[in-house]
Amino acid sequence: MRWFVAMKRLRVATLQYFIRPVRSYEEFADQVSSLVATAHDYKCHLVVFPEYFSVQLLTLGDIKRPMDIQIRDLAKQAERNIDLLKRLAIQHKMYILGGTMPIGEGDDVYNEAFFFGPTGTYASQGKLHMTQFEKREWLVKPRSGLEIFDTEHGTMAVAICYDVEFPEMIRAAAREGAEYILVPSCTDDRQGFLRVRYCAHARAIENQIYVIHSSTVGSLPMVPAVSLNYGQASILTPNDFAFARDGILAEGIPNQEMMVIGELNPSLLYEHRTTGTVLPLEDSQNTMAQIARIGRITL
Repeated sequence: MRWFVAMKRLRVATLQYFIRPVRSYEEFADQVSSLVATAHDYKCHLVVFPEYFSVQLLTLGDIKRPMDIQIRDLAKQAERNIDLLKRLAIQHKMYILGGTMPIGEGDDVYNEAFFFGPTGTYASQGKLHMTQFEKREWLVKPRSGLEIFDTEHGTMAVAICYDVEFPEMIRAAAREGAEYILVPSCTDDRQGFLRVRYCAHARAIENQIYVIHSSTVGSLPMVPAVSLNYGQASILTPNDFAFARDGILAEGIPNQEMMVIGELNPSLLYEHRTTGTVLPLEDSQNTMAQIARIGRITL
């Protein structure tokens, strides 16, 4: 396990990003730019956009196009979106997790989260686990591999929506020294949202880590597949005396357009990982050995 102690506090803005129809790409870019500028005004070091935040662009052109064509048309805007977010990161000297956007490679499409540094450098984390809708309707392919991002404010990893429901992925990131997990999500109903939210909080507890969750809200009833969104952004912590009473540093009002801002202290994590009431990250190192023998008993 690699321990990289970053003592700088992280002030983060995580978005309840409102999905609304747009009449031009410039209108979409204005919404994105204004949110980043607002986060900068509040002296945030990082702003987190949600999964598939660029679906607004599906209101340009044929809104009733087939599902698999939708996502491929959206992927054609990826280069433009990347240029926009890169410019904003440089302009405001901020880190930006640009939610996710579909990326086309030949006949295949992937769901990719782009992470931008304040100098304009960027890298990406692909979604590893596809939902049934992504697999069957949008025909999105899964990526493989986990990226760890070292920043001047600490070490981060990205778990895209459904990915956070797989504990092994977040445990691997924590063992590589991750202090923050960024979770961009897009969920259409309360059940789907709560699956992501409950699992995100579980990952914070079992890995003694901070989790920053961003959601889409609003609706595009005229566009198949993205007609509804249910979301609530939050900043989640472990549950122990050093942290917020309920392990929730901050959260928005569900389904409203909001920016949720909080300041996180990584030094608390390292103290918690050695002196906490329980030490799940350390104690988990013995778990596989303890269950190497699995018995089955009939009573």
